[in-house]
Amino acid sequence: MAAVRLQQISKSYGSNQVLQGIDLQVHDGEFMVFVGPSGCGKSTLLRMIAGLEDISAGQLYINDALANDLPAAKRGLAMVFQSYALYPHMSVYDNMAFSLSLSKMSKADIDAAVQHAAGILQMSHLLQRKPRDLSGGQRQRVAIGRAIVRKPGLFLFDEPLSNLDASLRVQMRIELSKLHRDLRATMIYVTHDQVEAMTLGQRIAVFNGGKIEQVGVPLELYDKPANLFVAGFLGSPKMNILKARVVHSSANECELQLASGTHIKTGIDSSNLQAGDEVSLGIRAEHVLLASQTKEQTNQLEVCISFVEHLGDAAIVYATIAGEENLFAIKLPADTSDQYPGAELCIQLPAQRCHVFDSKSVALGR
Repeated sequence: MAAVRLQQISKSYGSNQVLQGIDLQVHDGEFMVFVGPSGCGKSTLLRMIAGLEDISAGQLYINDALANDLPAAKRGLAMVFQSYALYPHMSVYDNMAFSLSLSKMSKADIDAAVQHAAGILQMSHLLQRKPRDLSGGQRQRVAIGRAIVRKPGLFLFDEPLSNLDASLRVQMRIELSKLHRDLRATMIYVTHDQVEAMTLGQRIAVFNGGKIEQVGVPLELYDKPANLFVAGFLGSPKMNILKARVVHSSANECELQLASGTHIKTGIDSSNLQAGDEVSLGIRAEHVLLASQTKEQTNQLEVCISFVEHLGDAAIVYATIAGEENLFAIKLPADTSDQYPGAELCIQLPAQRCHVFDSKSVALGR
C-alpha cells in the first residue's frame, strides 16, 4: 500500500495556471475521490501523481519519498484510464499478462498472478476471449485486472466508468468498492459524477478552478458544505439557494428577509454579520416540508408549482417563489397526485436544516 502527500502542488502551461497550491494527504489504504466539473484540474493532478505530467511547483511524496522526478515506472502504481486501451489482437489472458512478460517474470508466476486477478474480478471464464467479444463492463474489468496483476500499492482511476451505460456504472461501482475491500490498496479515483463520488469515496476532494474547495467524508460534504460551490455541486437536485438580507444576527440565531419579504429564522451563529448584510439561504429539497405536515408556524412560504418530476419512489416538485429567478425544488413522496402545475403550495423551511452563506459564499456556523 502507499500514502500520498501533496504540498503546494501547482501546474502551469505557459501563462495558464491550471492547479494552484494543492495541499492534500491521501492515507495508506484509503479510497480518495477527486470530483469536480470539467476543466477543474482533477485529471491533471492525477496524471502528475502518476508521473505523466511534470510538476510546475510543490512537492509530491509517495510513502514519504519525494517523487517529483521519479520515473512513472518506479512509483509503484498502476493507472486505469477512461479508454480501456486493450490490445485487440490479444486474448484477455495475454492483455493481463503483457506487462509481467516484459518484466521477465516466469510463466508460472505470470499464470498465478493472472488467475488470481481474474478470480477477484469474476472473469476467469473470459480469459481466452478477445476484447471485441466482451461487453463494455467486461473490457473495463480487463483494464482493472491488468493493473491488479502488477500488485501496486497505489491505484489511479481516471473516469473509468464514463463510457458505460447507467446500469453498468452501478454494477461497476459495487465491484470497485468490493475490490478496494479485498485488496486494501490505496486508490485515487477521478470523476465528474457526484453520485460516483458520494458512493465510492471514503473521503472526497471537491475541485473547482484549479483549487480544492473542501475535503471530507461524503456526508460531511453533503450536510456541511464549506461554501456555495460545494453546496450546489453535491446533491441531485442541487441545494436550493435564495437571496436574503440579514434582519437580526447573534451567536445562536440568524433572522433573514427574503426578496419576497418573508422572514426566515435559522439557528446559525451569525455574530460576524450585521443587519442589512446580503447573504444566501440554502436548503436541500428533501428537507423542505409541506406546511400541513408540521405544527411550526414560522418559516412558511407560498410557492407556485411549475412542473413535477415523477421518479417512482418520490417526486420532485419545482416551484417559483416571488422575487426569485431560479426554481425551488421540493422532494415529496411518490403520491403527489394533488400537486400539479399552477397549484399553490405552502411550505415550511425547518430552521435546523437551513444553511447561510455570507457575501463571499462561505458557509456560516460550520
